[in-house]
Amino acid sequence: MLDGGLDFLDMLRIGVDIALVWYVFYKLMMLIRGTKAIQLLKGIAVVLLIWALSLLFNLQTMQWLTNEAITWGFLAIIILFQPELRRALEQLGRGNLFSRTARSEEEILAKKIDAIIQSCNYMAKRRIGALITIEGDTGVGEYTETGIPIDGNLTHQLLTNIFTPNTPLHDGAVIIKDGKITAAACYLPLSESPFISKELGTRHRAAMGISEVTDALTIVVSEETGAISCTKNGELHRDTKEDTLKQMLNAHLSLMQESSDKKSFKRKGSKNG
Repeated sequence: MLDGGLDFLDMLRIGVDIALVWYVFYKLMMLIRGTKAIQLLKGIAVVLLIWALSLLFNLQTMQWLTNEAITWGFLAIIILFQPELRRALEQLGRGNLFSRTARSEEEILAKKIDAIIQSCNYMAKRRIGALITIEGDTGVGEYTETGIPIDGNLTHQLLTNIFTPNTPLHDGAVIIKDGKITAAACYLPLSESPFISKELGTRHRAAMGISEVTDALTIVVSEETGAISCTKNGELHRDTKEDTLKQMLNAHLSLMQESSDKKSFKRKGSKNG
């Protein structure tokens, strides 16, 4: 028994209790993040703040109004957010409530990969030349600035449309960062390596060039043959099959996601510090 009247098991029980409450609260916040329920929580916080101030300064009319708002507010919440509450209960019944965050990240990653592969396959079949650079840890900002800013969500429709022949943006490279198409018609440095085959054109030399100075993953669709090739870390992988391309994209984008999460965690830590 400790001096405060609590033994070790009591303290452990309290600690576990607090940790579980915070974990559930965190998961619920992740569940409603990006939905209209966030605005509702802000409204509730304002009402509670007004209620606390009315108690502090003894504002009786304001106390009555806020008490009525709180009393009937819970019923209004149930009515207004019935679809969201039902969905949350359904996910809880399926055991998906607490795994939603990880699964959502996996789904987002899968959509990015699918968008790139669909676009590359479409262009390869029609022999539409393309040059796609996906940024790594080494920034490619100086090459992004040579192109036209896009800042659009990564979809296979947008990616394919950019490289459609005889359009203003089709000539040059597309640069992708954090799941967004940041710029198009970008100029990449050409490799001076004498080991590159003479049959390969400017797109392949540009893909090799950017891979020699950064850790970006670059995909090339040949206009002459329709073959898909990849470059990374100064290596050229010719005639890349769909399964191999998918593996390379998954490895690269997963690594970038982990790096992004770590940077975000460090920024939060520095702010809290």
